[in-house]
Amino acid sequence: MSQSRHGEGRSAVKPTDLSGAQRDEMLTIIARFEGVEGAALPILHAVQSAFGYIPQAAVPILADKLNRSRAEIHGVVTFYHDFRSQPAGRHVVKLCRAEACQSMGGNHVASLVEAGLGITMGETTADGRVTLEPVYCLGLCAVAPAAMVDGRVVGRLDAAKARALVAEVEA
Repeated sequence: MSQSRHGEGRSAVKPTDLSGAQRDEMLTIIARFEGVEGAALPILHAVQSAFGYIPQAAVPILADKLNRSRAEIHGVVTFYHDFRSQPAGRHVVKLCRAEACQSMGGNHVASLVEAGLGITMGETTADGRVTLEPVYCLGLCAVAPAAMVDGRVVGRLDAAKARALVAEVEA
């Protein structure tokens, strides 16, 4: 097995799995942050903004350009809940899973939304329409339980609002 300069084995996904345009876009994004200390997070946010997720094939490129190991970049991508390793659905529903929302019925609301969509947290419907994600605080404790639907916050979720939310994203 060949070894990279970071001492890791060859990855199953190669940087060449990105299209030429995607690779060029990645390099443009990285160049915008050249010389910026702690550039990994801003670069990852910019890559996700450009592609909708962090392609696995981007990790070796980022590691090389940031002089980090692939494991370090992968660790950052998987540690932060805001980063995705797969494309999201056309609609993204984020349900707050923090204690305040749970204490106000968030677990029941989550169960209703999961059942309504036919998926569990962290999954995307088979048709690619909806991604359901947990989020660990929306800062809406006063109107718990809360959710975010395509960037729009929804508070005081109950069974009726949960069913309406499912109907909205499935329409």
